[in-house]
Amino acid sequence: MNTIVSDQAAINNQLSQRFIALDPGGYFLIYLDRQAPAICADHYANDINDKGLAVDPDTGEPLSCRGKVERKPDAKFRAKTAKELCIAIFEEPQTCLVTQLDHAAYLGREFIRAEIALAQDQEYIQD
Repeated sequence: MNTIVSDQAAINNQLSQRFIALDPGGYFLIYLDRQAPAICADHYANDINDKGLAVDPDTGEPLSCRGKVERKPDAKFRAKTAKELCIAIFEEPQTCLVTQLDHAAYLGREFIRAEIALAQDQEYIQD
């Protein structure tokens, strides 16, 4: 690995550990469908409690960041490219699912990572 790539990886790994305020508009789980092939982004609504934790809007229970998601998404998006996915999420819906600019920027970065992984037949794990 060259020095630039190594430095970039170290910076990105460090930045991934920072605190991020959650978007009250909800969150997305991003994954690849290699059969389609497509980048998939499922949206889940959430509320934010007084401790800053995402909670299920129906039960008020904190949502786990680990393990399988047992909830059903309230919207599903599929696209072949990051640009196509961004247009579907940010430009087409009547209801805005992303309410914070940092969340929008994060999604754009993740969609590009997913697009590259799909094109290069690599594993994709959402950051």
